[in-house]
Amino acid sequence: MGIKEYALPGVKTYDLNIFPDERGFFSEAFRQDWQELFGEDVLVQGNLSMSYPGMIRAWHRHQRGQVDYFLVLKGALKIGAYDDRPDSPTKGKLVEIVASGHKPQLVRIPGFYWHGTKAVSHEPSLTMYFVNRLYDYKNPDEERRPWNDPAIIDPVTGLSFDWNKPPHK
Repeated sequence: MGIKEYALPGVKTYDLNIFPDERGFFSEAFRQDWQELFGEDVLVQGNLSMSYPGMIRAWHRHQRGQVDYFLVLKGALKIGAYDDRPDSPTKGKLVEIVASGHKPQLVRIPGFYWHGTKAVSHEPSLTMYFVNRLYDYKNPDEERRPWNDPAIIDPVTGLSFDWNKPPHK
């Protein structure tokens, strides 16, 4: 299995092994012994999300230690993470990851980063995501910003981050 780390510490992708046969394929979605990905995290809740093509779900973060693990099952999803913590050595960095049902991988996003998604395929995206904290209905651990918040800067262009920019460079 391949693990890749990104410019924001803790943001990682973990390629899943696919075992094909004449019926289709089998893959382990997560294992407790994948310590190079999970570290000390213990996953306690799984959620399912479907987004129509072009749908943006951004920006939000968690302040009580939640870590999200995204697994795109169908379609494709652009996942963005942005660090604006005042004392962070990675303040102002932004990471974009495109995850797809065609190449299963777990995408780890520490919740203290602002993060969000955009469905970037012609079909709806179907995403299973796991978290290490139970959702608290009475006191949710979510802080939100608009999807087009001009304060989130793309470090490559120096302009406000644009979820709808063309995918080529």
